[in-house]
Amino acid sequence: MALKFSLQLPTDRVENLAEFGTAESITEIAKATEDAGFDASFVTEHPFPTDDWLGSGGHHALDPFVSLALAASATKNLLLHTNILVLAYRNPFLTAKAVASLDVISGGRVIMGAGAGYLEGEFDALGADFANRNDRSDDALMAMKAAWSGESVALTKPGFEAAGNRMLPAPIQKPHPPIWIGGNSARAIRRSVDFADGWSPFPLPAAGAGRTRTSAIESVEDLATGIARMKEYAEVRGRTENLDVNFVPFGLHMNTRKVPDEDSLHEQFAALESVGVTWVTMGLPTKSRGEYLETLARFAETFLADR
Repeated sequence: MALKFSLQLPTDRVENLAEFGTAESITEIAKATEDAGFDASFVTEHPFPTDDWLGSGGHHALDPFVSLALAASATKNLLLHTNILVLAYRNPFLTAKAVASLDVISGGRVIMGAGAGYLEGEFDALGADFANRNDRSDDALMAMKAAWSGESVALTKPGFEAAGNRMLPAPIQKPHPPIWIGGNSARAIRRSVDFADGWSPFPLPAAGAGRTRTSAIESVEDLATGIARMKEYAEVRGRTENLDVNFVPFGLHMNTRKVPDEDSLHEQFAALESVGVTWVTMGLPTKSRGEYLETLARFAETFLADR
């Protein structure tokens, strides 16, 4: 199996900070993740979510850059994955600085998962432009890549103006850390091809598509259709290099309550790989730190040992 695996660093469990939100717990889980053979560790973000969203199953999270910097300090090779940064929440040059700083201190280990976002109330609280978030996301990617060059930047877009500004240090990875675009929509697919290095879709029933303002993916066949569209658009745009496809496996979403049985997961991983998935981003049950560490070790013994 050639799939690579990014495992959740459960810094969203703020109701249980002693187990998942201290420097000790973050570094312990990150080291165990690396030692078990996972390729990356990911964190999510929600800086200021709404009461309504939290009441319907939403979550908080520690700051992604603080969490991943701690993970970097405890590991040597584990990749550090933001899943995802909402690009329009911030000035793009501030985001570029944070990503570059993390890439430098980690020795070049960042994967930047990013997306347009969907929580209008969180946009409002942060003073961000919800209505134009897709255009602002495209602008942000353009601005960040310019800043990461280490050269002087002259670029004006709504919300910022650089008239000869420079950012150092540049990221270690050249020309920049890999960028994976989250979301299932046609716009997310186009953004992945036009501005990024990969696409990060996720399972979503049709009933939930309106809430998250993206398209449903209910089966491997749905995913395969999206990948085919990505490849068709890449051909139109003249992109010849392979793009990563990073998918959340069915049944292993963030903070899943039960791991699916071994046979069904083997079948699913084989099916995902057959349609072009290169990475999976997955969660495990998080009742306690001890359980999390035991479960990740068992999962690695079962699915990662023969890679």
